[in-house]
Formats: sequence, structure tokens, C-alpha cells
Amino acid sequence: MRVLLFGATGMVGQGVLRECLLAPDVQEVLAIGRTPLSRTHEKLRQLQHRDMFDYRQLEAQLQGFDACFFCLGVSAVGMAEAEYSRLTYDLTLDAATILARLNPQMTFVYVSGAGTDSSEQGRVMWARVKGRTENAVQRLPFKAVYLFRPAAIQPLHGIRSKTAFYQMFYSVFGPLLSWARRRWPNAVTSTEEVGKAMLTVARHGAPTAIIEGEAINRLASGR
Repeated sequence: MRVLLFGATGMVGQGVLRECLLAPDVQEVLAIGRTPLSRTHEKLRQLQHRDMFDYRQLEAQLQGFDACFFCLGVSAVGMAEAEYSRLTYDLTLDAATILARLNPQMTFVYVSGAGTDSSEQGRVMWARVKGRTENAVQRLPFKAVYLFRPAAIQPLHGIRSKTAFYQMFYSVFGPLLSWARRRWPNAVTSTEEVGKAMLTVARHGAPTAIIEGEAINRLASGR
């Protein structure tokens, strides 16, 4: 399996990259982003690309992939809807549209979030924008589209969040998150489980397009 990975420097993306590199059936991972990765691996190729809204010059390098794991995302805190929409809806659709044309047999996995508003009509701005993004991606002619909606995510294996506030939270409450994952599997997952679940849906599919917390953990365990 050949995998495209967007957002490999983020917390979720780091976890997904780790699981892809460990998976024996993944032969190649192409990580696309503005920032270079610090790690190297025989399966890993990096493609630094400054303009994440324009992929026309990269078309030859984006063909022949079986799955795309789209883990790019920004916090909506302090952001106007127009700008958040540009960095969420536009950024995702600019990549997904060209990938659907170049790789119609691709499985596309988009990381959204718990509480996303599929109606696009709710009062919460980020949830409306995420819902609009999910709906638009589902309309593209991929082989399959899966929408991951994790709630709380525990970083494992030395993975750190790039957001200082989030990382402070994980540093202080990490042990409690391990306990919470066992007690409330629908509310808490881990970077490892997100990565494993993505690989599962790329290999075998899933009963529904929307994959929330408990389903992420179940898919990660092979159930």
C-alpha cells in the first residue's frame, strides 16, 4: 500500500506516520507539508511544498497512491469564520479535488472532530465549517471516504503537540487520560489507535463513513 500523508508534523499526523512505518503492508509513505520532518525511514519520502492551496506542479508525484490520510488542521480559537473556512474547507478541498482526479481508486481519510455539524446550520462556527468540509469531500469521486471524529486524543510514544497549551495539558494530565481511555472509550482515544484505525479502513473499509471515538478504538483493535 502506498500512502499520502498530510500534516505529518502535527500530533495526529505523527501518530499516523508511526503506524504507517510500522505496518508491513505499507511500502511507501509520502509526507507532504511546509515543514521538513526530523525523522528518516526507508519507507518515508518527504515533499516540502510551500503553497498548500496549489498542487498543479506536483501532479506527476501525486499519482498511484492507495490511501490519503489528511491530518491537517488549525484551531478556530480567535479566528473569524472566513479565515477558518479558508484554512479548513479550502485547504482540504484544494488537495482532495486533485487527488480524486489523479487517484480515483484511493481511500481518503479526513480528520474532523467530535461535534462536527453535518447539517452545516448549527450555531458553532468551527462545527459548521468542518461539516461543510466533510460533506464536500464525500461528494468527490474517491473509492471511499472516511471521516474521523475523535474527541480527546492522548499522544503516545513521545509524540508532542505543537500547540503549547495542549502540550501543557497532556504533560499534566497524561496519566489520567490513560485511565479515561479505558473507562470512556467513546470520549478518549490515542494517536496510536487513530493511526491503526486509519490503516484498517484503508485495507478493509468500515460500515459507516463517519468514524467516532469508540469506533476508532474498535477499528484499531481489528474488531
